[in-house]
Amino acid sequence: MTATEAPIRKDQIKTIMRNCAYNSDIKEEWVQWATGEVAKRSLHDLTEQQANAIIAKQTGAAPSQNRTHKDAFEGFDAKNSKHRAVLSMAIQAQWSLPHKKHGKIADMKRIAHFLKSDRSPVKKPLTEQSSDELSKTIKAFEGIVNHRYK
Repeated sequence: MTATEAPIRKDQIKTIMRNCAYNSDIKEEWVQWATGEVAKRSLHDLTEQQANAIIAKQTGAAPSQNRTHKDAFEGFDAKNSKHRAVLSMAIQAQWSLPHKKHGKIADMKRIAHFLKSDRSPVKKPLTEQSSDELSKTIKAFEGIVNHRYK
């Protein structure tokens, strides 16, 4: 599947809807504009590239590049307690960056690098790991934290 054929991502759906003030009539207009087809009204009818074009027009910014495989490793679900546990342990292991509002945040690039390495028990992005796989990742981060404070 090429980048022009990739389906719209969840984060793009959320961004477009937020930019439309959650008004479905406005959203439908954008879908019709991007697809060039009056019959299409759903965001799920869009490709990733079309969604990028809508977001760029809505925000006045240059169209963002398609998400790379590398970027997928830096993603997480803030509502998932196991993802939050991994981020917490990364901060405890001092894998963090300064942040104006939150003080410290987990260094997602370093976490991504770890998840891709031979030291990771599961070589998948957090968002693609099952509950059992996340448990293995958490166990690995517990080992990192314990080693750090040995």
